[in-house]
Parts: sequence; structure tokens; C-alpha cells
Amino acid sequence: MKNIFILLIAFVFFACENIIYPELEPSLEQYVVDAWLNDLPGSQKIFLSKSNNYFMSELPKLLSGAEVYLTDEDGNRYDFEESAEGYVWGDSLSTSFLQVGTSYQLNVSIDGIRFSGTSEMNPVPPVDSITFKYQEEDFSTAEDYYLAEVVATDLAGVGNTYWIKAWKNGLYLNKASEINIAYDAGFSVGGNIDGQVFIQPIQELINPFDTDETGEALIEPPYSIGDTIYVEIHSISESAFYFLNEVKIQTVRSGGFGALFAPPFSNVSTNLMNEDVNSAIHPVGFFNVSAISSLEQVLTSEIAQQAQEEVANKD
Repeated sequence: MKNIFILLIAFVFFACENIIYPELEPSLEQYVVDAWLNDLPGSQKIFLSKSNNYFMSELPKLLSGAEVYLTDEDGNRYDFEESAEGYVWGDSLSTSFLQVGTSYQLNVSIDGIRFSGTSEMNPVPPVDSITFKYQEEDFSTAEDYYLAEVVATDLAGVGNTYWIKAWKNGLYLNKASEINIAYDAGFSVGGNIDGQVFIQPIQELINPFDTDETGEALIEPPYSIGDTIYVEIHSISESAFYFLNEVKIQTVRSGGFGALFAPPFSNVSTNLMNEDVNSAIHPVGFFNVSAISSLEQVLTSEIAQQAQEEVANKD
């Protein structure tokens, strides 16, 4: 046992001394379909690209020359036109054609290959309120601060799934660690919390805790007086819930020794398919249609004072 312990210590201190540059065969390019549509007014966009090699740092280029359209269960067709911003339906003044309770099929034809996928738009609960909780200065910040909480109630019926998105002062919280998804009112299936208010961790995942390039926390409060928070709840399919959960698992990884025991990287699941079942080409990405509810709140001095008084009254 002693020898094993010494070997482990040696591994920790010396395993990372030598930098190696493995020669890897070029990875197989895969078609990537990014199709997250919603019922908000304005244009709808679908992005097509091909995956890059693992060690390439630039973003993949959008593909041109594709035929992209949606059909609904009544046979209506909605064509997406190619543009510099992807494949677009409508403009800034358009009203979304997507309707709750309707199933849609995405159809993509490119390079003689046809991809398709289906998604149904589910209903979404309203955002009841956004509140703020006063927190005194602690080890993570250099000043007192306020935590935001979003309050909403899961729709009745087991199996509703949601994606809760947040913007601070107009900036979208888009880190993988900030992906905030809910299964009914909790984190996963089997929670037995159908039709209830979202649990507190979900309520508080709308707070940004910025980190530097090494992952160390920056001494900056989540919200201060004058900040604005905007929250959207997106209804998503159950398969989209699992897709986003896999994305979070694949991308939010600790470094150091613990990384040795992390699951290996792999493509996440998709609801897209090549219509030629005998083809070796398989698309990645996802297609989902969402209904959205939203609310915006400014942390005013009056709200901040009220939050402080609530803490004082509890003491």
C-alpha cells in the first residue's frame, strides 16, 4: 500500500512535466444542424455547418446551397431562405408561425443528402416574478450583493421540460455551466414535484458568477443596484432536455487530477437523422420548437432596501 501511495504522489507531481504532441488522424467531418426555433415575434434562423477538427480554434463556417424548410401536421410548408446569418424565415416584423400543440418536421437537403427531425411545441408556464435576496460581503465578493431568483410554477402533468435563460444588462449568460434546465419543477425525472414551484437551485441559476481563464472566481457581485435581469422560460421536448444535459456534462469539466476520471468525450444525442438509413453520414445537432414566457426586472434602490429589511427582520 505504501509503494502504491508513493507511486501516486510521483504521478501527480511529474506526470505533467513533458508536453507531448500526438499525431492524430483527421477527424471525420460531420454535418451540424442548429435549429432552435420559438414563437417570439421576428425572424427564425437555422444554422448549418460542418464540424471542425478537435484542435482547430476557429468557429466552423456556415454551409451554403441547402434547401431548408419546415412542414406541420396539416401539410403547410415554411421555407427558410439562405442568408449571411444562416437560413432565415421572416424578418424583424414577422409573427411566428409556430403554434403550441403542433408538431413540425425539419427538412434539410444538402450535397445530395437529406436530413430530417421532428419536434412538437409544448406549452410554457408564465414567469411569476423575479425577486432579489440581499447577501452581505463574504469570501467570494468584495462588497455586499444581491442574488436574483426567478419564480415560476411547473405546468400540471408529469414530464414537462424547460430551459431557463437569463440576460444580465443585455448580455446572455451563455456558458455551459449556466445551462439551466428543469424536468417538471426539479432537475430530473422521478422527482415527484409535478405542478410545483421550481426548486430553489433552479431559481438561483440565473445568477452569473464570473470566472477568469483559469476558472478562478472573480470578485464581482452577481447583481448590484441599477442592474437589469431578463429571464425567458422555453418549453422544450424531453429529448431536448437530455441533449442539453449531455452538453453540460461533456463541457463542464474540472481540471487537474479529477479530469482523469471524467467520462470520455463523445457526440451527444440528436433527434436528427439521415433519411438514407444505409448511409454512413449521420448529422449532429438538434431541432426544437419552443413556446417562451419572459419577464424583466431592474434592481432599483427601493427593491434593494426592501431586500435588506427582509434580512434584518429575520435577524
